[in-house]
Amino acid sequence: MKKNIYLIAVLLVVTLLVGTGFISRDSFDFSAYSTEGLELNYNVPTEAEISEFAAPVAPKYYLFLGKTYVGFKEALGFKESRGNYHITNPFGYMGKYQFSAATLRILGIKNSDNFLYDTRQQEAAFLAYTSLNKWVLRKDIKRYSGKKIAGIKVTESGILAAAHLAGAGNVKKFLRTAGEDRFEDANGASIRYYLKKFSGYDTSHIVPNRRPMVM
Repeated sequence: MKKNIYLIAVLLVVTLLVGTGFISRDSFDFSAYSTEGLELNYNVPTEAEISEFAAPVAPKYYLFLGKTYVGFKEALGFKESRGNYHITNPFGYMGKYQFSAATLRILGIKNSDNFLYDTRQQEAAFLAYTSLNKWVLRKDIKRYSGKKIAGIKVTESGILAAAHLAGAGNVKKFLRTAGEDRFEDANGASIRYYLKKFSGYDTSHIVPNRRPMVM
């Protein structure tokens, strides 16, 4: 009998504790509680105090593209425009890879204004134009790759980068005259410089295309 009474008492206590635990703030009167007269120590620094003593920590991002095709096009895009898709230079060359309006028309692009703000179209144009240059220069790539001309080791990627700068015809002349027929653009960039700077990238997957079109 005593055991049953004890068990009932325990159940009542548990029930009371559980029940009071679910009483909402709205139904409980906190007016009897006050911190008045207590010594309180809130040792929490302000945002200004934190920024005063804490050194700014800038996140670091390292993206190593190496000698891949992506590395090739990003390096060339940075050289041409610092990677700015929306820029037009004083000579009218547009976008990240600095295309002329005439070159864009060859690739089937007629709306230059839209081109400046269509990043996908610019990337497609770069690949299309590079595939065209690879078709035009396919024999020269085969003939001169691995050889030294004007002190520069010739590679396929170097030839394609130089063709982007000067046009495939001027690159042909440079290679076939052993570097005697030289070219520089309005900014002083030369075929020789591009051959060296963009040497050794993997552009093997680019398929030569006689009539590439950007849709």
